[in-house]
Amino acid sequence: MYEILQKKKLADNTFLMQVKAPAIAKKAKAGQFVILRIDEKGERIPLTLVDWDRTSITLIFLEVGHTTRQLARLKKGKMIRDVVGPLGNPSIIPQESVACFVAGGLGTAAIYPIIKAYKKANNKIITVLGAKSSDYLFYEKELEALSDQMHICTDDGSKGTEGRVTEPFFKIMRKRVDYVVTVGPLVMMKEVCRLSKHRAKTYASINTIMVDGIGMCGGCRLTYDGKTMFSCVDGPEFDGHLVEWDELINRSSVYKKEEKSLCRLRK
Repeated sequence: MYEILQKKKLADNTFLMQVKAPAIAKKAKAGQFVILRIDEKGERIPLTLVDWDRTSITLIFLEVGHTTRQLARLKKGKMIRDVVGPLGNPSIIPQESVACFVAGGLGTAAIYPIIKAYKKANNKIITVLGAKSSDYLFYEKELEALSDQMHICTDDGSKGTEGRVTEPFFKIMRKRVDYVVTVGPLVMMKEVCRLSKHRAKTYASINTIMVDGIGMCGGCRLTYDGKTMFSCVDGPEFDGHLVEWDELINRSSVYKKEEKSLCRLRK
């Protein structure tokens, strides 16, 4: 059992949860994730390791489906049945380079520990954040403190530039950029990878449907450089220029009808 040490709302439908997990915290590295299960009958869901200290890990999640709705209802002091990790391969951290991070929505949570690691390795950081509106933005101050340049885009123009993250990113790519790291909606990452092709090494962190997290179920498979790979054990970061994006985007919507039905039944 894993105790919830802290729980707070960061933005619309977005929650931070600090969980007591010393064994996981001891080995956690930027780019990795955990899989949790609320109770014995619960669904297993992957969540990025956002931060950690000697005894606890920090997770950020968006309340979008049945399980995340259950998770959002848990309060400080309550217990989570299972938390397994750290899973996945750590991010590859270069030194003294120019790196541009492009995140959309909950991708902001995933890039935070990676940016911290890049900054520690003396890299110049350019950060581009995107959200539906200012109500969905979080960790702005934390990321601004780590960034040499910061760009914010919102769909409705309520903060920063109105429009998509790809618009400032296109301009950024006209100058020197050695590495690009992108996390967020698959369609956004596909476009970022298209714009960075032949310009910069690009890593896309891919959080697909997962069940076991050890490569056995095959739910997180994707076609990468013509081969079948698994996001949980071969990723989550992949060279974005070698991912078969259209196939991945199609597979990501396989269970949307079932999830909506479950949410209606268990309100």
